[in-house]
Amino acid sequence: MASYLLLLGATPCPRALLSPLAKPFSLRTNKFTSLSNCSLIYPPFSLLNGQKDNLFLPLRFQFERRRKNAFTCSYNGKEKLEPVSSEKSSKEEWPIFQRWDVPWGWQTSSLVMIASAISFFLTGLVEQSLLPYFGFQGTEATLDEKAVVLLIGQLSVTAVVLGVIYGITNTFRPFADDIFRYDVREPFKLQNGWLLWAGIWLIGAVIAIAVVGVGTNLINGEPPQRETDALSRLLPLIGSSSTSTASLVVITGVLAPLLEETIFRGFLMVSLTKWVPTPVAVAISAATFALAHFTPSEFLQLFVLGAALGLSYAQTRNLLTPITIHACWNSGVILLLTFLQLQGYDIKELLQAT
Repeated sequence: MASYLLLLGATPCPRALLSPLAKPFSLRTNKFTSLSNCSLIYPPFSLLNGQKDNLFLPLRFQFERRRKNAFTCSYNGKEKLEPVSSEKSSKEEWPIFQRWDVPWGWQTSSLVMIASAISFFLTGLVEQSLLPYFGFQGTEATLDEKAVVLLIGQLSVTAVVLGVIYGITNTFRPFADDIFRYDVREPFKLQNGWLLWAGIWLIGAVIAIAVVGVGTNLINGEPPQRETDALSRLLPLIGSSSTSTASLVVITGVLAPLLEETIFRGFLMVSLTKWVPTPVAVAISAATFALAHFTPSEFLQLFVLGAALGLSYAQTRNLLTPITIHACWNSGVILLLTFLQLQGYDIKELLQAT
């Protein structure tokens, strides 16, 4: 059977007619976003045996990015077409199965992760070396002073690491709109409302982590001692004063979620979808997130939390979703422990029991 070409016009398609990813043709749906500015070129009439009006051929198109906002679309008549099952088509419609259009390669991905880790540790070392010059002595400092120093340190680390990430990746701009997206619009949209899905996945994460925690305790017996995790180190500051509580809420509820979600979900998970399916990228980023906390006894709970954060991001393509979940989780724990401390409970004993 004869084949023909369906070509976009010589001039670039108007931006208003393009999809959000600036692609006039979708590889996922095999359809054009718009057929405006397109012309149909038939093969010689003799090849059609006089049946030009009855020409209905299934088409498979390929596109190549020539330059910014300019695309060339073509049909390969020799390529064997395979029917797409409705089951596969519906599966690909699920947001959690869709990949990101990542413009950088493995070299940039490795560079960003290594540079982020180095800048994280170097910033902490520089801060510790400068504190004595400002008259801060850890053994003599009050709890409020320690809380403020922790806040300044977390703010510095967040600014430096985010600067490294954006400084390297900005060389690839412009890239897809759903990369590093922080969008407060339409928070309750059913399809991808960031606040709606943050609430849904937060509830799911709480239930899943509770089940994992109970199962782990049943298998291992007594819960492990919590002497080295971050929460145990913060216990002296919890509920000691309004200044320390406010500092801890800003650290755990704003700065830490912004930094960690940008690294593990916004960059690492998105980058991995260039080579592996999105659910696999979610699992890898969740495992890395859990390992980065250096608390082996809580790996499963942190992995479940990381998986929920990744799936919520894949659902909405908006980093505000996992940031909100992470912030509610962290700040909720701090506020709950502060309340229990003020009520006279031994929060250290409560943590050991859980």
